[in-house]
Amino acid sequence: MMTLFSQENNIEFGLPGFVANLLLTFFIISVLTFYRYNIGKAESVNFVELLWRVFVFGLIATLVTLMIEFFFSIFGAHKFAQNLLIINLFYHVILGLVIGFLISTYVVWKRLILYQKSKSLLAAWQIFEYALMMTLIFDLFSHDYQDTSFLVLYSILALIGIVLSFNLKWIAYLNFKQKWRSLLFIFLVVIYIWYFFKSLMSYSEQTVLVRDLLDSVYILAVITFIVVYSLISFLVILFNLPTTSVFERKIKEAVNFQRLSQSIPAGESEEKVYEILLDSAVSAVFSDAAWLEIHDEEDDVELTLTYNLQKKEIKDIEKAFEKSRFKKVLNSEFEKNTVYPKISANIKNTLSRSVLYFPVLIKNRKIGSLVLLKQVDDGFNKEMVDIIDTFVNQASISIENFRLLNEAIVTERYKEELDIANRVQSKLLPGDLVSTEAFDIHAFTVAADEVGGDYYDYFQLDDHRTALIIGDVSGKGTSAAFNMAQMKGIFQSLVQLDLDPKDFLIHANSALSRCLETTSFITVSYFVIDSNEQRINFARAGHCPSLFYRTDTQTSDFFKNKGLGLGILRNSNFHKYVQVNDFEYQPDDVLVLYTDGVTEACNASKEQFGMDRLLAALTRYADQQPQEIQKGIIDELYEFCGKRSLDDDYTLVILKFK
Repeated sequence: MMTLFSQENNIEFGLPGFVANLLLTFFIISVLTFYRYNIGKAESVNFVELLWRVFVFGLIATLVTLMIEFFFSIFGAHKFAQNLLIINLFYHVILGLVIGFLISTYVVWKRLILYQKSKSLLAAWQIFEYALMMTLIFDLFSHDYQDTSFLVLYSILALIGIVLSFNLKWIAYLNFKQKWRSLLFIFLVVIYIWYFFKSLMSYSEQTVLVRDLLDSVYILAVITFIVVYSLISFLVILFNLPTTSVFERKIKEAVNFQRLSQSIPAGESEEKVYEILLDSAVSAVFSDAAWLEIHDEEDDVELTLTYNLQKKEIKDIEKAFEKSRFKKVLNSEFEKNTVYPKISANIKNTLSRSVLYFPVLIKNRKIGSLVLLKQVDDGFNKEMVDIIDTFVNQASISIENFRLLNEAIVTERYKEELDIANRVQSKLLPGDLVSTEAFDIHAFTVAADEVGGDYYDYFQLDDHRTALIIGDVSGKGTSAAFNMAQMKGIFQSLVQLDLDPKDFLIHANSALSRCLETTSFITVSYFVIDSNEQRINFARAGHCPSLFYRTDTQTSDFFKNKGLGLGILRNSNFHKYVQVNDFEYQPDDVLVLYTDGVTEACNASKEQFGMDRLLAALTRYADQQPQEIQKGIIDELYEFCGKRSLDDDYTLVILKFK
C-alpha cells in the first residue's frame, strides 16, 4: 500500500520492489508457525473436531469477504469506494484471511495424513514440506505463472501432494455420524477455496498494485494439495458409508465376545497366550520392534519373545529408556496401578525413537513386561495405548484362568463335544437292517473315538429295487460326525429322486461342494440292487473297492472301477471321473462293503491287514450267514492286530443273496 501511495502521489518510496514479496513471505511463515503449534501440537486427536476448526475459520473468512463485497455493491459508485488505496486495503484483508484459512487447513491435513505415521511416510512428508519452504524463497522474486521454472516446481509439488493424499488411515476410526459430518465439512472446504480464489481473481483483474495468487508457487501448491486431499477424502468416506454400520456392529460383537471369553481355549499352552499377545500388540499399533519378557518365579515360567529384534539388543534399549528425559507416566484416567506404571516415552536410540511399556500382571503381581518400539518420535497415540491396555488385560485374565481352570475346562468341553456328537451319531446310522426277499444284510461299525466318520444306509426304492450306500468322511471325531450328518441328509434327499448311480454321485458332489470345508471330502460307494433281474448297478466315488464272492466258482474279487471322492473336485468336470458298472448275482453270492479302517489296520510291526487278507477271510466264511461272516472277518482282524482297539473307524456291511 505504501508503494501504491508513492506511485499515486509521485513520491520516491526508496525501497526495492521485492520488499512486498518479503513481507508476504514473512506473514506466511508467521501464520504457519502459529498454526503448527496451535493445531499440529494439540493433544486432541478428534478428527471431526479438527475439521470443525477448518470449517469455522473458513466460515469467518467467507463472512468477512461477503461483507466487503456487500460494501462495494452498496457504495461502488461513490468516489470513496473507487479509491485504489481502499480497494487495495480490502484486498489485503481478504488475502490475509485466505492465507490464514489455507495454512490452517494445510496443518490440519498434515495432522490427518501423519496419523499412525511410519518412517517412510514421515520422510515423504518432510520432503514435501521442505520443498514448499523453498518455494517461499522462489516467490521472493517476481515470476509469471507461465515461466518454465515456475511450472516445473509447481508440478513437482503437486505430484508429491497427490501421493501423500492417499494416506487416509484416520477415516477408519470414524463412526457413521462422524463420517457424515466429515463429508459436510470437507465439501465446504472445497466451496470456500473456490469462493476465495474467485474473489481474489476478481481483484487481480483490476488495475491495482496487488500480489496475484497465480504468481505464487507456494499458494498454488497449497491450494492444489488441499483440494486434492479433500476430494480423495470425500470419495473414500462416501464409499465407506454403506459398510460403516456393519463394521460398527462387528466391533461391538468383538468387544462382547472378548468380555465373554475370559479364558483361553483348553489345550493351548501358556506360551501360546504370550505369542498371541505379542503378535496382536505389534499388529494393532504397527510397531517396528517389540519384546515380551516373562519372569515368574512362583510358577517357574521364564520366557522372552521378540519381534524384529535380537535379544542382545534389549539391554541397550533398556539403558536408553532409563536415561530418557522425555519419560512420562500416562495420566491417572488411564493408569490404575501406581506400583507398576504403564509408561510412554521418546528415547535416544539408533534403532528406536519411541517406546511403550506395559507390565503384565497376575493378581496384581508383576510377572513380566511388554515393550513396543517405533522408529519415529511420539509414535504411539491414545487409541494405540487403549488397544494395548485391552490386550494386556485380556492376556493376564486368560493366563490366570488357564492356570486355575485348565483341567476343568478341558474336561467340561470334551464332555460337551461328546454329548453333541453322540446325539448326532445315534441318528445317522440305521438302527436295524431289515433283510428282504432278495438278500440278508448285516452291518458292523466301531469308531476309533467316541464318534466316527463312517456312514452306511439303505432305502427301498420300490418292491424289487433297493439303494445301498457306504461312505467314509475324512478326519475323525466330532467334525467327521457333523460331515456325516450332511451326507445322510443328502442321501435321504437324492435317493427319493430314483437317480441312477452316476447321477446320484454328481448331484451329491454338487451339494457337498457347497457345504463341506475345503479341506474335507467324503468317499462313497452307491449301489442299486434289482431283485427281479438279479442285477446290481453301482458307482464308486473314491471309496474302497467293494468285495464280491461268487458261490459258483467259490472265488472272491474286488470291483476296482475308478472314482473321485465327493468334495475333492468342485466343478462341472466331476462327471468325467464317475465310472458305472453292473453285474449279475446268484443265490448265495456275498457282497462285502467296508471302510479303509479294516484294510489299513496295522499290527505291532506296522504291517497292514490289507486287501488280500480280507479277501481270504471272506472266502473262508462265505458259506455262512452275514452275521457269522462279519464275526469271522473281525476276529481275524483283531488277531492280526493283536488288539481290539484300532486307530481308525472301521465298518463292514455284508449282503448275502437268496
